[in-house]
Amino acid sequence: MSGGTPRESVAVVVVTYNRADLLDRLLDGLAALTTQPDAVLVIDNASSDHTPQVLAARTEPWLRVTRTEENLGGAGGFSLGVRQAYDGGWDRIWLMDDDVVPAPDCLDVLLAQDEDCLMAVREDRSGRLCEKAATRFDLTHPWAIKPKTAMVETDHGTRAAMPERVELENVAFEGFMCRRGVVQRIGLPDPSYFIFYDDVDYAVRARRAGFRIWAVRDAVLVRQLDFDQQHDLAGWKGYYMYRNLFAVHFRYGENALVRAKPWLVALAVVVLSPLRGGRAEARNVIRAIGAARAMRTLPPLSVD
Repeated sequence: MSGGTPRESVAVVVVTYNRADLLDRLLDGLAALTTQPDAVLVIDNASSDHTPQVLAARTEPWLRVTRTEENLGGAGGFSLGVRQAYDGGWDRIWLMDDDVVPAPDCLDVLLAQDEDCLMAVREDRSGRLCEKAATRFDLTHPWAIKPKTAMVETDHGTRAAMPERVELENVAFEGFMCRRGVVQRIGLPDPSYFIFYDDVDYAVRARRAGFRIWAVRDAVLVRQLDFDQQHDLAGWKGYYMYRNLFAVHFRYGENALVRAKPWLVALAVVVLSPLRGGRAEARNVIRAIGAARAMRTLPPLSVD
């Protein structure tokens, strides 16, 4: 920072599970940053591949590894990592999965922004904008079947077409950065999501606490894998996608009709199951709505 003011300290939180080679490339990218983070907290979710060997071979002084006894899911891993970063006293906490690589100046660009909540902007390996964080996440209108009705990628098409900053209504934990005051105000990410929507939940909580979230055009994060979020809704990931989407509506729907939408979605899935998805998807959605009702209570605001 200018004028001799010390820069804010940064802890990077990385959650990984059985993707050792991707993790190694991410750590190479963090080591190549022009401004080095003060700590990189890797949460190894009980990986069964060669992740421990990859981590043991790294020599960076900022690396701190926690290996869990069981797979906590992405949500549990980020909750644990944010807790460690908060307890460690770092000023900013930067979250990312193991399948991204920051551009060398990415951290510098983010630190130049005097904002509490920021998001690096993702592109694929060919340089194409693929930032799917929502610029509109509609929890007001019941007819918005998918609440994400607009996102950076569809709003702007290319990075060059973006303004310097774009305000977001949700985030992905792939490049999201917040100041410790945000955690102090709204608490930790909710580990009960296990996988999917924990980042959406956190963004909703931040915005409702009065924080604005900005995607920063020139903070480049490269995704090593193609997006494959259209999972088999009849499989195990489909269960979590339904359950967690329903939980977000039950928790944060802005009127009774929006909070009732999960029931209508579940009914439609069951009725249409002979034509699409079959019995397995119908079972998933029935299990999901019951489990989502049990998640209606908001997570603790306190980190103490």
